[in-house]
Amino acid sequence: MRKFSLFIATGFGLGLIAPFAPGTFGSLPGVALAYATTALPVWLQIPVVTALSILAIPFCEIAEQTLGIKDDGRITADEWMLYPLSLCGIPLLDLPWWSMIIFFIVIRTIDIIKPWPANKLQSIPGGRGIVIDDFIANIYSLGINWLIYLSFFN
Repeated sequence: MRKFSLFIATGFGLGLIAPFAPGTFGSLPGVALAYATTALPVWLQIPVVTALSILAIPFCEIAEQTLGIKDDGRITADEWMLYPLSLCGIPLLDLPWWSMIIFFIVIRTIDIIKPWPANKLQSIPGGRGIVIDDFIANIYSLGINWLIYLSFFN
């Protein structure tokens, strides 16, 4: 179970093999997940992204215990499993492919910057601490991505 959890928590191993920016590489499965979730009606997207956010906690918890490092950068489930939250309700399938590049840059930038209070929440121990800061950062990204969508794609 630990190996499976570590595999999921590291973005199917992308967080382990990336020589730099493991969070960025580990976010890539989130792109496919975002396309899949935004194909659902919005009323269903909300519980799905909520469930993914909650499900990320035990994967991150087990990976942190296995790797032995607090919020190890190789743990990327907090990036890829929460990625769809940043795009909830945006009709990705109706947008040009390159719009995802813009959204990806926004999501990764906000995740790296970690605006308040996200930056303060990382100190919470275990999987909850790994996920909660990204949850808040993804809420910020959701707002920015919606502004971009409404301003340029609607």
